Amino acid sequence: MGVSVIDLQRNILVDIVRSTAPGEWKVLVLDESSKKLVDNVVTVDEILNENVTNIEQIEERRPMNKDMDAVYLLTPQPHIVDCLMADFERRRYRRSYLVWTSLLDPALRGRIEKSTMAREQIALFKILNIDFFPRESHLITFRDPWSFPVLFHPACNHLIRKHMDDLAQKIISVCVSLGEYPVIRYYRPRNPSHEASVLCSHLSRFVQDELDQYAQYHEDFPPPSNRPRGALFITDRSMDLFSPLLHEFTYQAMAHDLLPIREGDKILYKTIVNEGESNEQEKDLEIGEKDKIWVENRHRHMKDTIEKLMGEFQRFIDENPHFTNSDSNANSLNAIKDMLAGLPEFQELKEAYSLHLTMAQECMNIFQQRKLPDLASVEQSLATGLDEDYKKPKNLADQVVRLLDDENINASDRLRLITLYLLYRNGLLPADTQKLLAHAQLPPQDGEVIHNLDFLGARVQKPLKDNKSTLPPLFPRKQAPSTVSEEYALSRFDPVIQLMLEDHIRGTLDQAIFPFTKPHLDAPEGLAGQSNVSQASLRSAKPTWAKSKLSSIEPRQRIIVFIAGGATYAESRACYEVSRATSRDIFLATSHMVTPSLFLRQLGDLSVDKRKLDIPAERPKQKAPAHLFERHDEPPKPTAPTSNKPAVPSKNPLPPTAGIQNMNINSNSSEGSGGRTNGAAAAAQSTPSSAGGGKLKKDKDKEPDKKKKHHFFSSKK
Repeated sequence: MGVSVIDLQRNILVDIVRSTAPGEWKVLVLDESSKKLVDNVVTVDEILNENVTNIEQIEERRPMNKDMDAVYLLTPQPHIVDCLMADFERRRYRRSYLVWTSLLDPALRGRIEKSTMAREQIALFKILNIDFFPRESHLITFRDPWSFPVLFHPACNHLIRKHMDDLAQKIISVCVSLGEYPVIRYYRPRNPSHEASVLCSHLSRFVQDELDQYAQYHEDFPPPSNRPRGALFITDRSMDLFSPLLHEFTYQAMAHDLLPIREGDKILYKTIVNEGESNEQEKDLEIGEKDKIWVENRHRHMKDTIEKLMGEFQRFIDENPHFTNSDSNANSLNAIKDMLAGLPEFQELKEAYSLHLTMAQECMNIFQQRKLPDLASVEQSLATGLDEDYKKPKNLADQVVRLLDDENINASDRLRLITLYLLYRNGLLPADTQKLLAHAQLPPQDGEVIHNLDFLGARVQKPLKDNKSTLPPLFPRKQAPSTVSEEYALSRFDPVIQLMLEDHIRGTLDQAIFPFTKPHLDAPEGLAGQSNVSQASLRSAKPTWAKSKLSSIEPRQRIIVFIAGGATYAESRACYEVSRATSRDIFLATSHMVTPSLFLRQLGDLSVDKRKLDIPAERPKQKAPAHLFERHDEPPKPTAPTSNKPAVPSKNPLPPTAGIQNMNINSNSSEGSGGRTNGAAAAAQSTPSSAGGGKLKKDKDKEPDKKKKHHFFSSKK
């Protein structure tokens, strides 16, 4: 489906290693954070194939290698610059090629430029703009769940400025990597009542200013293309509060909601492989883009996923009858799992099918045990405002209370149900909220979770005599389809992001709620033309026009949606579905992926003392390891006590082919926090010096260190 952002970032990284010190053997030096970026999309073999003898980490102890060039791929953090300067002091490598993952702060850059030793050793200075993590072909995360409390916790206003800069730079990295100079629109809430209602407005202007500056100082951006000009939407979690609370029954969303899937650098699920055999073992299996079964089925309804898995396996059995008894029939998940045990020759296939059959079976067990069909039926009515017949629902309060009293409904589902009911009613009397919590037998702290919805713009409480009229939904409700099966009746809700994208593509998206950052695009001609003008027309006198409707063979318009504060798997699925239906490439970018349990936990944290949250931005600043500044990197080799001979000088560095066996790229350190604050994009780009290690050139158009002041969330800031 169009271009993959994983492939784009992989190609960028491999190309920079290949083109740096071409024809020479070299060492690749990473830091803790840049190593995570590289490991996410590139394999070790792909790096070693580009004349790389070893992959080292700058914070760790490393041998001197004065006869070898080094390619540094580093994140622009102060302590990493300290590590780099320590290397220059020791003249650890012959020549140094500096590549930064994102914009370097002018103060840090100035420190490098003023160093004579640094200028003598630097052969290249380049900004790559890759500071983001592609998770799927069209899904990007920043791996920053702390973004939610920073943006919405009332005590974190002092962190907003720096965080906005960080987010803007990461969004620009996505745009630059995709080769897009998009039209920018943002979400502006109707009748806002919460302090963070200006979040999207401020962030969109940060991004617009920085993107304009980047284009000003890079004549080759955007690259020539006959693709229609892209669009960027800046939204936040408050735009759709239903999506992170509902039970979703497509495979990916359901699995992440119900199963103990572990998310870190990799997505892992613990399962038993070779079940029932002598070599049975519990194993963590990765769920990702390399898993074709996962990629093909993750957005299917669970009913369709199970049918497809069973059908595919039955077809395999029919094609290989010698692997099972002739009277066997793959008519149930358990039967298929039993058959898998008899396929030792197909270990990889066994593990893949065993993983997904186990996950599907476990999801369906929970589906029945926790009475999710009954629960989801009420949830869908609350979220859509319509019952299964697409009419106004009746007796919803009685249905909610009955479910809260059901002992088969667990505490988390009860809290989600109360929260959905409050959103449906646009607030409740405080006494009614307490009654619902009592029915649900929930602890008092769960009341804080509900109360904290106020920080995201929800109306939590209303007076006894309420004269306020309920606001209509952002988008009109859909008409009833001609036929709806019972299973799909539990999936009537469409995420707001899906309706926004559909209206955008039709050209009917409300400019009052989704205004443009550039005033001239508010005009009707700007709205009509923005999706048709190509990238090439941005710098040419004669605009190039595309057809209003794109066919499957024409260049596909690229649409980027950023959701501040986390995105749901239902929203990710919606982007893929609109992409397929409209022949666009839609990329969803967000700080982190949100599951219902994580969303409730983060909501509760908004009333916790922020000192207990251990927000990375408030931790002590990281420092370069002390061993980098020691007089000797390696202790001298011990000599025999009876020998009076002088110590034998150290041997010359091993030849490149011999050094490969000593390579060590594994690191168990935890993920670091980003450390660059600078909204400028001007002076931080590629400024290579001569390949012979001449002085680092200063940009003529280096921008000043100071930026204009921005105001956040209140007039006081």
